[in-house]
Amino acid sequence: MNTPTLNAGRITALGRSELTLLVRNRATLTLALLMPLLMVFVLRSSLSGAEGARAVGEATLTGGIGMVLLLVVHMNLVSSYVARREELVLKRLRTGEASDLEILAGTALPAAALALAQIAVLAVAGAAALDVRMPQNPLLLVAAVLAGVLVLAALSAVTSSFTRTVETAGLTTLPLFLATVLGSGLFAPTDALPDLAASLCELLPLSGVMTLVRAGWSGGAEGGDLLGAALTALAWIMISVFAVQRWFRWEPRR
Repeated sequence: MNTPTLNAGRITALGRSELTLLVRNRATLTLALLMPLLMVFVLRSSLSGAEGARAVGEATLTGGIGMVLLLVVHMNLVSSYVARREELVLKRLRTGEASDLEILAGTALPAAALALAQIAVLAVAGAAALDVRMPQNPLLLVAAVLAGVLVLAALSAVTSSFTRTVETAGLTTLPLFLATVLGSGLFAPTDALPDLAASLCELLPLSGVMTLVRAGWSGGAEGGDLLGAALTALAWIMISVFAVQRWFRWEPRR
């Protein structure tokens, strides 16, 4: 990869072109826009009248934030990177003025913006519909979500390097999806796991982010736990960026 530079104008222009392609796919766009509201509706129906519904609803909303990050950022971006690579779009962009980092960031911009919009809708509508309290530390929650976007955007670029076609993206994104859902405590706490398994789960790519998300919404987390979660998220960002520089493919796989 060439020397990383950032130009907001070029990133915005690239992002605008990606957004145009997204808007043209009306089925994907409609599903993306309606998904948070559908999640809120399902949660409200399933939790109505249940004992401890508020606590369960709060925990489920934080898990829903993780699901949005996985589905909208990770899975969508892997397909986008693979499609642009196989169509030689990335190769053509690389011959212009845009740096490698600008190309990758511009491609990721619409997915990141859509995920942030969905999470905002999910948080506001979900809190109102499920009668749960709003986030106790909004700044921490926003920082956690942004860290999640960075981690998953970089991991998406890495995953695309090992994905031959758009059709196989569903298979290559499955390991991280399952590991995060089962091991990062999206909907079920990991406290019930054996100590060794729980310690290993804390090192998963999105575990630190989800710890910060829960702390941002519910509050009450200890400083040591927050520091550990932040360091885990930062470590995965650094590891993913190194992996992108080392293995990202700009030309079609043959």
